[in-house]
Amino acid sequence: MRTGTVSVSRLEHITRIGVEQMGDLADSLDDPEVLRLENLDTNILPPPSAVAFTREAIVHDDANSYLPFFGLDSIRKAATGLVGRQSGMTYDWKTESVISAGGLSGILNVLLAALEPGDEVLMTDPTYVGLINRVRLAGGVPRYVPLTPMASGWRLDREALETIDRGPVRALLLMSPSMPTGAVFDREDWLALAAFAEEADCWLINDSAMERILFDDREVIHPASLDGMRDRVITVGSASKEYRMIGWRVGWVVGPDSLLADVARVSITNVVCQTGIAMGAVATAIDAADDGVADSARELQLRRDLILEELADFSPIPPHGGWSMLIDVSPLGMDGPTASSLLLEKGKIAATPMVNWGGAHCAHYLRLVLSIESTERVTGIGDRFRAALG
Repeated sequence: MRTGTVSVSRLEHITRIGVEQMGDLADSLDDPEVLRLENLDTNILPPPSAVAFTREAIVHDDANSYLPFFGLDSIRKAATGLVGRQSGMTYDWKTESVISAGGLSGILNVLLAALEPGDEVLMTDPTYVGLINRVRLAGGVPRYVPLTPMASGWRLDREALETIDRGPVRALLLMSPSMPTGAVFDREDWLALAAFAEEADCWLINDSAMERILFDDREVIHPASLDGMRDRVITVGSASKEYRMIGWRVGWVVGPDSLLADVARVSITNVVCQTGIAMGAVATAIDAADDGVADSARELQLRRDLILEELADFSPIPPHGGWSMLIDVSPLGMDGPTASSLLLEKGKIAATPMVNWGGAHCAHYLRLVLSIESTERVTGIGDRFRAALG
């Protein structure tokens, strides 16, 4: 039996996220004045119809069952319909969808179905460390294309993309808006990424968890809508961000049946079945006449605008969508962990340093989450930053 700190080899490069540490520290203070900007929970309510359905589902027999293993018909139809509306494509819900226990479970299932050990997966840098860890857990090797910080926001480095060897890359794993940066790919970005996927003859895994949470009237561009990409794109969605249904733990995988058959095999081996009491509620949310996504995006944009104004002296990098934004603290002569500690101690702000969220340079950044604190609570954040960081 192994003891001490020795781990099995597949966990050798699995790093901590950082959010769990900051969350524990903030919880330990038990101080309501602390701004919980490390926390990816949300105070924006789920669709009322989904909440009502959940209450009623307690007494439904089909909500208390292992079957069907790949998800209730209602949620599979709703998920394929949603992806179809965003992409302009048609999907067969019976053969081209699998329901997962949240979006990240779906991501891991796809990676396990698509990768051989040593295959490279192209991701942006920075990116969510939970995605990086899942690539490694599936035996893949993360390969990065930079996101460049600019005064106007983050930009995909298309010139760097052109220099990457296509040969070892088995999949692209992308988010738009991206976490943690809030970067949003424009049409030229997507065309360049699609061309890369075609040249590499690889999959494009589209983590669509926040694809409609866009700011400043940006348009949704689904990669499957691009010429020739329908059978190369696997869309992994989730109820957590757009529908504000974090605790329901329901996600979906929609894509060509050539890969979805293997995703289904992984799914039934991994999780077996999904949360029965939640699937119907999520289907109701997806099909609701007013799902609240647009209102949620407007509220998050208001919070973004306030933080950008309050922290103008610290040159925050504007996000173009999503639930979070980054600040580079290296001009202050410190790294992210140091700034995070000072902010919690002197400013009563919990913010996660971005160590391991990409290359070594990510240690310069702090993430501020937009989803949990209201504009009323965030007002005055500039004074807190100045008190803590100077």
